[in-house]
Amino acid sequence: MVGPVAWERVDRQLRAARNYWLSTARADGRPHARPVWGVWLAGALWFGTGLESVKGRNLLCDPRCTMHLESGDDVVILEGTAERAEDDDAYAAYSRKYDMPADAASFAALPQVGALFRFAPTTAHAWLETAFVDSQATFRF
Repeated sequence: MVGPVAWERVDRQLRAARNYWLSTARADGRPHARPVWGVWLAGALWFGTGLESVKGRNLLCDPRCTMHLESGDDVVILEGTAERAEDDDAYAAYSRKYDMPADAASFAALPQVGALFRFAPTTAHAWLETAFVDSQATFRF
């Protein structure tokens, strides 16, 4: 019998992921989902996006959003809010993870990146599709 997914497993998955799917809402309520690069650090996902991009504009109007990893078989879904933020540790982790310069100036110089955001989850959901009923777990922060 499989038990609920443990937070330690979810934390490892969030740290190891290369891509994260961000879902926001447009001003008229229509959903918008796009992949972003990011780093899971200190209980938050730090990611970059352009302030003029649809997702950037959406977040500036309404910071509520969801993030999820790419697997539909080993599921991790986070709900929370994302706001612009600056953090030297997040930039350093981003630089190491993606092997690229990462600081406020380098992000601002890339239109597709533009700014650093901090996604703070309020709730996380996780499960294994092969054991959906027994493995479901919800975490509140």
